[in-house]
Amino acid sequence: MIGRRRDTAHRFAVGHREMMTEIPCPGVLCAMTSMDLQAGTKPPTDRTSSKALARAAVERMADTLAAQHYSPRTIEAYLSWMTRFVRFHRPRDLGSLGADEVRSFLSALAVRGKVSASTQNQARSALAFFYRHVQRRPLAPLEGVTPASRPRRLPVVLSRDEVSAVLRELSGAKQLVAMLLYGSGLRLLEALTLRVKDLDFARVQVIVRGGKGDKDRVTVLPLVLHGALATHLTRVKRLHDADLARGAGCVALPGALDRKYASAARAWEWQWVFPATTIYRDAASSERRRHHLHETAVQRAVREAVLRSGVAKRATCHTFRHSFATHLLEQGSDIRTVQELLGHSDLATTMIYTHVLERGAGAVRSPLEGLCLERRKDHDDWVGPSVVGSCWCGNWAPV
Repeated sequence: MIGRRRDTAHRFAVGHREMMTEIPCPGVLCAMTSMDLQAGTKPPTDRTSSKALARAAVERMADTLAAQHYSPRTIEAYLSWMTRFVRFHRPRDLGSLGADEVRSFLSALAVRGKVSASTQNQARSALAFFYRHVQRRPLAPLEGVTPASRPRRLPVVLSRDEVSAVLRELSGAKQLVAMLLYGSGLRLLEALTLRVKDLDFARVQVIVRGGKGDKDRVTVLPLVLHGALATHLTRVKRLHDADLARGAGCVALPGALDRKYASAARAWEWQWVFPATTIYRDAASSERRRHHLHETAVQRAVREAVLRSGVAKRATCHTFRHSFATHLLEQGSDIRTVQELLGHSDLATTMIYTHVLERGAGAVRSPLEGLCLERRKDHDDWVGPSVVGSCWCGNWAPV
C-alpha cells in the first residue's frame, strides 16, 4: 500500500508544484484570486530560489504523508492547501511564513472565501501537518483562530418507495452498484473497488478492504442480489478471459503484492467486480490493465435517475448509505450492529440517524392537529379554531 501511496503522492506533488507557478487558484478558492494579489509584501531577493524551495517543500510533504499511510485523497487535499497557502502569500519566501501568516490565510478563507467550517478545519490540519512534520517547527497556538465549529446537519434519507423509484430508473452495472450502496451500506468508492474475492455468497457478506481510515470491515450481502451478481460476474469473467487472450487482463494490486505474487495481477479473484469499459497501459509496469468503474459515471447516473423518478430531494449516491442505516434502525436493529456495518469508529456518528427515524418527528402529533378547523365555503382558508378538549377530530372536512 505504501508503494502505491508514494507513487500517488509523487504524482500529486508534481501537479501541485506546476500549479504554484502556472495555474490559477482552483476549486473552493476561485473567488479568492484577488486575495493572492493583495496578500504579498516584499518580494524575495531571489525569486527562482524561493520557487525551488517551495517546490521541494511540497515534494517533502508528499513523501511524508505517504510514509505515514495517509490516503491518496487526503494527500491530494493537503497538497492542494499547501499550494494555495504558498500562492496566497506569494511572492514571500516560504521560510519566512509562520503562525501569523497561517492565521491570516485561515481568516481570509472564512471571511472572503466564505468556506464551510469543515473546509477551514481541513486547511488548518494540512498546514499544521506541514509545520510539525515537514518543517519540524510546530505552529504556536493560533490566537484568535480556533477550530471552526461544525453545525449539525441531518442527512437526506429516502423512504423505501423513493429508493425503489430511483433504483427502477437505473440499469446494468450502475443499478447493481446503487443496490449495494443501499443494501450493504457501502460508500461509493468502497463498492467500486470491490474485488471478486470480497463477495462471500456462502456467508452472505461483503468484505470491505481498506475502507475509510484504511480499516477493513464486514457487512451484509443482500440475498436478493445473489442471482443478479452471479450473472454479472459471469459476464465480467468472460470479459477478463478475452482480455487475457489479448495479452491484457491485469489489475492494480495494493502495496507490493505485485512483486510478492507475480501472477496475482491476472488472477480472477483479484479482478474488479465493476471493471471499466476501456483498457489502459500502466506507465510504471507497462501492463495493460482495466481500472474499476469510475465514480463520476455512477454519480451522474444516480443524479439523472433521481430527476427522472420525480423524487423531490437532493439525493446522491451517499444518500443510499444514509437510507440503509435509517431503515435498519426503523426495523429495530441494534445501533451497535449498525455502527459495525457502517464502519463508524464513534457511536455518536451513527446516532445521527436516530434523529431522522420515521418513529421520531414523523410520529409526533402536532398541537395544531388537536384543533377543529372548518374551511370557508368561498375561501381556501381555515377558520376557527374551535378547541374540542382532548377530542381527536381526525381529517378536517370542508363545510
